[in-house]
Amino acid sequence: MLDFCNVSFKYKNQSDLIIEDLSFKINRGDFVSIVGASGCGKSTIFRLISKLEKPLKGSVFINGENINTMDGYIGYMPQKDSLLPWRTILENAALPLEINKQDKSMAEEYLTTFGLENYKDKYPRDLSGGMRQRVSFIRTLLTGSEILILDEPFSALDAITKISLQEWLLDQWTTFHKTILFITHDVEEALFLSNKVFVVSEKPISKLKEIEVPLPYPRNRHMLNGPKILAIKEDLINELKQRISL
Repeated sequence: MLDFCNVSFKYKNQSDLIIEDLSFKINRGDFVSIVGASGCGKSTIFRLISKLEKPLKGSVFINGENINTMDGYIGYMPQKDSLLPWRTILENAALPLEINKQDKSMAEEYLTTFGLENYKDKYPRDLSGGMRQRVSFIRTLLTGSEILILDEPFSALDAITKISLQEWLLDQWTTFHKTILFITHDVEEALFLSNKVFVVSEKPISKLKEIEVPLPYPRNRHMLNGPKILAIKEDLINELKQRISL
């Protein structure tokens, strides 16, 4: 579904490449987490997929079509919810529909589906961090995009809220059948959510180590204690530690 083909990139104010001749593929319906040390270039990959940056070389394709000719092919959910404080929860959720001049009633339906109907007339300041992230996810879904890009969406939340939202996100993925790309620093989070984990272990990024997560869906947290998963987790942590020490 998504093909990253021989892409190289560097920022204008830097002399060194961040990404060099990188290729990878993500299939329709995958839940792929990208893990790596801070500053390794994970978010740059997302910026290239989102057309916020342009490759120096190479191309990105969705379903065989170059993204340079496409609009509305991804929904992006940033680390901070970015809800507009002067708009109600319903108005925030409906923003993609408003921009695309579509019927806003679907936003109200989604708020009901996600158990937020009683908060539709409230403002972001009235909601907890976890609830705000749910609204942000609804807004991302309402873009109608097949691919959802989630950039560390739970990193600022407390541990219990984070666990709750991880489980909630898995439920939504199995319900809506979207393809999800997820950036995280949390190895356990990546293993719990994903069917594949891509590891950034070198700079410039010229390849991604791909790990298939040997767990069926639906999942529960007890599965993370199996010997195969514990071994993968230890290997991933050791690999990331080595990257940090470089």
